[in-house]
Amino acid sequence: MSCHWRKRPLARTRSFNPTMSRRLILIRHGQTTYNASGRMQGHLDTELSDVGYEQARAAARLLRDQGVVKIVASDLQRARETARVVAESLGLDFSTDPRLRETNLGQWQGKSSAEVDAEFPGARAIWRHDPTWAPPEGESRVDVAERARPVIDELMEDFAGWDAGPVLIVAHGGAISALTCHLLGLDHAQYGILSGLKNTHWSQLTARPDFNPAAPLSSLDYTPDNVGNAQWYFDGWNMGGEVTGDGGADI
Repeated sequence: MSCHWRKRPLARTRSFNPTMSRRLILIRHGQTTYNASGRMQGHLDTELSDVGYEQARAAARLLRDQGVVKIVASDLQRARETARVVAESLGLDFSTDPRLRETNLGQWQGKSSAEVDAEFPGARAIWRHDPTWAPPEGESRVDVAERARPVIDELMEDFAGWDAGPVLIVAHGGAISALTCHLLGLDHAQYGILSGLKNTHWSQLTARPDFNPAAPLSSLDYTPDNVGNAQWYFDGWNMGGEVTGDGGADI
């Protein structure tokens, strides 16, 4: 269940205002102490470092001119704190949803890459190349995409305010990569085309009503009948430039 921090009540409505596109920004959290030391986090609830808070403030400055109308974050502390810093700067509320958590890395969590390689030789290479493969007691990238995708679909259906500006999702590098690939409808073999997402950099996509060539004169505006079949388009990856410190380990 989602947790909410609110300065004022937010109305939910199912009314639709005609618009041709909706923009989605998926930003990775700021640097954590585990990022700085090269350790894998997964579902571990790690804290932002001092650099991570600086990165969150820098990201907020970049996002001020984007017209963000809603912020939803993973409930893990590193994403939640990044969202709080950005939301306060933008004068917005934010909510959290556990479905946006990072990949559960199972037995790899808390270990460095070198430690994982020593204990599970060759496993990280398989994991990088096969999104259906999961670490021991963990989940695959496909698993992550399938649990996170409904968050976006529900916002498309229920949040008519999206017509007024972009929605910002604050989450994790692995989860954002998997979700981006799923929204774009990529084959599993194509999941590896996205490089690692740096701390407080983002993926950006735009949704438009699905075009039906059999009815080329049909409406290209969102309606209750077509909003669930939106087509997602890729705007950019690793966007955002005013970032302090190094990009951090992927997950």
